[in-house]
Amino acid sequence: MSTRPTSAPTSTYRLQITAEDDLFAAAERLPYLRDLGVDWVYLSPILAAEPGSSHGYDVVAHDHLDASRGGEAGLAALSRRARELGMGVLVDIVPNHVGVATPSEDPWWWEVLMLGRDAPHAHAFDVDWDASGQRLQMPVVGTDDVRADGTIDHLSLVETERGLELHYWDNAFPVAPGTASGVDDDPVAVHARQHYELVDWHRADDALNYRRFFAVNTLAAVRVEEPDVFAETHVEIGRWFREGLVDGLRVDHPDGLRDPKKYLEDLAELTGGAYVLVEKILEPGEEMPSAWATEGTTGYDALAMVERVLVDPSGEEPLTALDARLRGGEPADFHAMVHDLKREVADGILHSEVNRLVRELRRFLPTLSPYRCQDAVGELLTCFPVYRSYLALGPTPDEPDLTGVEHLDAAFAAARAHRPDLVETFDVLEPWLHDPALAATRRFQQTSGMVMAKGVEDCAFYRYPRLTSLTEVGGDPAEFSLSVGGWHEAMTARQEHWPLAMTTLSTHDTKRGEDVRARITALAEVPERWSQVLDVLLAASPLPDPVFGNLLWQAVLGAWGSDPDDVLRERLHGYAMKAMREAGDRTTWTEPDEAYEAAVHAAVDAAFDHPEARELLDGLVADLLPAAWSNTLAAKLLALTMPGVPDVYQGSELLEQSLVDPDNRRRVDFGHRAAVLAGETGDDAADKLHVVTTALHLRRDSPDLFTGYTPVEVTGEAAEHVLAFDRGGAITVITRMSQKLAERGGWGDTRLLLPSTQDAPAASGQGSAHAWHDALTRRGTDGLLADLLATHPVALLVKEP
Repeated sequence: MSTRPTSAPTSTYRLQITAEDDLFAAAERLPYLRDLGVDWVYLSPILAAEPGSSHGYDVVAHDHLDASRGGEAGLAALSRRARELGMGVLVDIVPNHVGVATPSEDPWWWEVLMLGRDAPHAHAFDVDWDASGQRLQMPVVGTDDVRADGTIDHLSLVETERGLELHYWDNAFPVAPGTASGVDDDPVAVHARQHYELVDWHRADDALNYRRFFAVNTLAAVRVEEPDVFAETHVEIGRWFREGLVDGLRVDHPDGLRDPKKYLEDLAELTGGAYVLVEKILEPGEEMPSAWATEGTTGYDALAMVERVLVDPSGEEPLTALDARLRGGEPADFHAMVHDLKREVADGILHSEVNRLVRELRRFLPTLSPYRCQDAVGELLTCFPVYRSYLALGPTPDEPDLTGVEHLDAAFAAARAHRPDLVETFDVLEPWLHDPALAATRRFQQTSGMVMAKGVEDCAFYRYPRLTSLTEVGGDPAEFSLSVGGWHEAMTARQEHWPLAMTTLSTHDTKRGEDVRARITALAEVPERWSQVLDVLLAASPLPDPVFGNLLWQAVLGAWGSDPDDVLRERLHGYAMKAMREAGDRTTWTEPDEAYEAAVHAAVDAAFDHPEARELLDGLVADLLPAAWSNTLAAKLLALTMPGVPDVYQGSELLEQSLVDPDNRRRVDFGHRAAVLAGETGDDAADKLHVVTTALHLRRDSPDLFTGYTPVEVTGEAAEHVLAFDRGGAITVITRMSQKLAERGGWGDTRLLLPSTQDAPAASGQGSAHAWHDALTRRGTDGLLADLLATHPVALLVKEP
């Protein structure tokens, strides 16, 4: 972190800006957010995106806002209202890629398709023109439309307002000047003369010659490392800061950039050192590069710690045994699974990237066998232990910044252990991939994160359902729990190094909403009960893969009761479809197994239609309710008061029982939330909203109470069930493993050793009686937990006024 921003939030609230809920609608919601205690509003991407985009990450133009989301007038209205209310504005931006699903919508992409390598903006895209005869490969053709001679069916020439176009079904592409005389020309011959080549979509795995966002063919990477490309792609963003419309930025996927550090420095110069966060996924034990011009991550690392400190460690062995039984007796090795799945990705959907790396390396190593080089590069990407390294040239070529070189060294060591037959090839590659000046090295760094994301988040997480609340972005599900001591150590470091990084529990990308996870986490306290219930559920609607059944039924349990049956049934069918195809072991998006998928959908229906299954679910949910509710409030208070800037994802001030996207981007009933906040109506989760608004108001109105971090000592028979810390005048107290706590008979004599106050002398090493009070209940406390936590399983203590 290079410099402190001139302005930073005490909290944020994420809004998904869509055509249905645009910037004007967001402006109308700001008074409610202000009443809730929110400091800054946090907006999803608002630049012009693909037509009909529900998320905005497929930006097609950087020089104007998306008209369907409210456009310039909408941002002006929101910013003006925010200023009136004393609120800041944080906006999500997407520097890594642009949407190209509709080529005519992106003027740069259209220009490159029309003019090829000589197009003015050709250098803005990361294209290897030499790899495919100077033609940009466009993987849009169905296999059945490719003739034996390689030409394509269903091509036509169409005159439009943009000029003559080549159409393949509903896909429109430009025709280069001088390559056709009119609509009567042979479209196949015209196609052969273009600067692009329409190819079978299967060729994207091996023969694509442009870099993408992960493996998404319709998202083309942009080279913002080029100064003129940065300037043109940030023209509108710069206007936001010049005109005082926006106060901070969230940077999407910095790991895809050629040089994230340089990009953030350019961004700081453009914005005048504004508050900037990065969507950086940190593996356990990995640290953010300290020299980056950012205040930290968007909070997945914080989320992982919140989840694990609430997990009962005694549940690990029986839940591992259950997983092994479902697999036929052999326990799963998550890290071995990750290795194999990452290798599948490197050899499969991202093999085009591997091939390009090999082409770049062999320019310097022409005698190296291309096949052995492919194998070795694929293994190195597979063995990379984190998303990427950041080897880059320093201020001078003699002073390289070797951030993450230890991860590269670890990858080579692991690759040699896995593949001793490739040791000689690794020996040849190692010095080259350690050279930060080499283009191939920089491309390797961009590629390793792609392989990690696709192999882990989008595959392994769906194959390792031991406790699915732990299979979340930024976490390692092999790490089952976090001790209180481990939490305190991590939070002390966080307060010292990244006090303004974001904390969160739910995002537009989380696999499960925070309160789905809270209920699933409670299973770690009753693993034998879950094993028995799961056996009956699997018998009620048998599945070919009981391991996937464990994942599916945990999702059903977590979301159970969150909607009327007809709505929830549809949501769970959507989740099941995505989960089984992402798992990719029995069925896939491109080659679905209809019989397998029918069995999975039958299991979803059984939850509603099979009397015994429904009775079991209802009973288990009822029995878990106290523990799940305790986890809900504990996780929320931790996220709101731990070191960092807390974000509340839209709607999560009440129950958030969403599943994976797009389920977690559904519309939110803000009118109901405003009425609950105002006391005009009730809600079963009103206590959660009370925790949220109390903590947010305290952070915003008394920021001096949140400037440090000190563990609060606990004594007594149930000390392991409480986590408490002092942020500098505000003390957070939460219950852990509440089911086990109830079984042991409650708190007994367990108490906090509260810091003494200035207004009353301490007695026996404790604060004087009632020197502190709980901001949630407004009752004083001497630290005895049986009294303090009699109303809620959490407390937020401040000194008596």
